[in-house]
Amino acid sequence: MNAPAAKPLVLYDGRCGFCDVSVQWLLEHDPSGQFQFAALEGETAAAVLQRHPLPPDLDSIVLVETDGDGNERISVHSTAIFRICRRLNGPWRAIAWLGVLPRALTDLGYRLFARHRYRVWGRLDACRLPQPNERSRFLP
Repeated sequence: MNAPAAKPLVLYDGRCGFCDVSVQWLLEHDPSGQFQFAALEGETAAAVLQRHPLPPDLDSIVLVETDGDGNERISVHSTAIFRICRRLNGPWRAIAWLGVLPRALTDLGYRLFARHRYRVWGRLDACRLPQPNERSRFLP
């Protein structure tokens, strides 16, 4: 019998204003608490990135999904966004349908946005501390 799969883990840039707002949005739209979160600058992300060598200059959200056998699937850029949206309820799930577009096109849009996000949303001095009711969803 397979063990239950671990909760999906969203790795995000803890110093990015847009990423912070995005995590807050996910917390609000994930009332069942299926997602866990960790900043790319933390030890949880370091362990994941050690197991799955990604480019050192990775400028992306990372979704880590684990199956019942403990196998991890890593998604980055637009693929991560679409896979996250697929797990949400309501109209947000429809965003996942954009995944039928060519990945080169959707990743280009993602990278263009990511390149300018600090100018638009700003850079934080440090990661925001989670509220007491959110702490269990954030990993170091």
